[in-house]
Amino acid sequence: MDVHEARARFRELRGRREEEGPVAPAVLDAIWAALPTVRPEEILGVWKGGEFRTGHPLNGALAKAGWYGKTFLSRHDAKPLVCRDSAGAFYSDRALGKGEASLWSVEFRGETTATMVYDGRPVLDHFKRVDDTTLMGIMNAKGVPAEGPFLYFFLERPPEAGERA
Repeated sequence: MDVHEARARFRELRGRREEEGPVAPAVLDAIWAALPTVRPEEILGVWKGGEFRTGHPLNGALAKAGWYGKTFLSRHDAKPLVCRDSAGAFYSDRALGKGEASLWSVEFRGETTATMVYDGRPVLDHFKRVDDTTLMGIMNAKGVPAEGPFLYFFLERPPEAGERA
């Protein structure tokens, strides 16, 4: 699969309705393999998140927590769990994440790419670029075998990104 096919397939799966069933991790792995890596400095800013339903045990858990997305203010100031409260206000859920995070360049599957390292959990979120406003992510954690299961997700720059922090 080349990068153009990967982007098209990503967009198709990004728009998939729940009744169409889960996405096979192998399909997402093929897309991931074709996408370009990113550097931490290239992804600073506000991102609205969503996940691919694959049957992973965490599928749906972030939505229940009110997860909006992630905010990367600098390499050492990353907010992995930006949520909305009942009034619609944004906040960083430090309790759920056991702290916040930082951005590093980390090797994953033989490539070095921007990776968010959680402060209080043995969790790494690896990122690759779909296009200028979209990232694909794979959540990896201590104890997860090389073949997964992984949580696959995406981040998109919202039009109102300048209003969030």
